[in-house]
Amino acid sequence: MVPLEDLEKYRAPALDKGLDILELLAATEESLSQAEIAKALDRSPNEIYRMLDRLVRRGFVRRTSADRYEVTLKLFELAHARPPLQRLLSQAMPVMRRFARDAQQACHLAIYDRGNLVVAAQVDGPGYWNVSVRVGSRISLINTGSGHVLLAFAAADERRLMLEEQDQPEQLTPALEERLTRVRQQGFENMQSLQIAGVNNLSVPILGPMGRVLAVFTCPYSERLDVKTAPGCDAALQLLIACGQEISQRRS
Repeated sequence: MVPLEDLEKYRAPALDKGLDILELLAATEESLSQAEIAKALDRSPNEIYRMLDRLVRRGFVRRTSADRYEVTLKLFELAHARPPLQRLLSQAMPVMRRFARDAQQACHLAIYDRGNLVVAAQVDGPGYWNVSVRVGSRISLINTGSGHVLLAFAAADERRLMLEEQDQPEQLTPALEERLTRVRQQGFENMQSLQIAGVNNLSVPILGPMGRVLAVFTCPYSERLDVKTAPGCDAALQLLIACGQEISQRRS
């Protein structure tokens, strides 16, 4: 942990200003005017203008025809340009698309980042109706199937650090520890969603060559009433397990 005084000593005000703008725009659904950005960040419009100009020129922010600003996908593209993540996604996406087609369900791949899981890729099922999670969404470790699988397959030291890195650090309860043991033994999680009624979270790990958990492959399963031939929950889980093992083998 870096002492607070050291963080203050090495501050870079211009960089902080630019990051503040990006974080504000990323957290806002609508585009914002220069005056709105300045007010939200408690800065003068003039100092915001110069930073906005640089962010627009570098492609991180887009200026609309109405003279308002919105964040672009450049940061998303940079994140996906990281070689390990890019390789994982390139190997996983064909398998994910096949699962979505065969299971008639949406699916997503999540990776760990600073106390949460982040959805790095998502595929919709072939029908009109899906229960899906948007790319970029942050997922809890404690009350989701994806989080249970990550914690269950993480080494003890990694698990402790993951819990400490949460915004509100938590300790494992005996009940959760027992569940994680069962998840690791059976190789998957199958639990009712604690966020959406009628959805079962089916989750399996994506493992690296040394058995380290790299990501979690999840299907938020909901029963399809419009497609009589759609696989049931148990059949979808078997498809998910097979596809998760295939992705893991591609990583070996």
